[in-house]
Amino acid sequence: MARLKLDPHDLPALTEAERARLDAMTDAEITAAALADPDNPPLTADELARIEAASVVRRVRARTGLSQQRFAARYHINVGRLRDLEQGRTKADSALLAYLAVIDREPEAVGRALG
Repeated sequence: MARLKLDPHDLPALTEAERARLDAMTDAEITAAALADPDNPPLTADELARIEAASVVRRVRARTGLSQQRFAARYHINVGRLRDLEQGRTKADSALLAYLAVIDREPEAVGRALG
């Protein structure tokens, strides 16, 4: 198996023939082709929820500028749980998502409250 690392500044583009073939397909045909691809099965609702939660956690932590270790310590979140959330291995519950929303809006206030 060969590994390919994409350069985010030079993403692969469709060829003219590929673009024409795609443009000629209806949305239903595109969906059917995607669902028929055994190498790329559709994500389940749980997988989508984990991806969304991971995005929220990473975004909130990035805005604080803190490492995972420091963010976890400052806001009293288990660092292993934080890593699992950021990597999409687990899904955040509604209470944690609400807590992250408060941290996102008022990080200093939460830090003071936790003292």
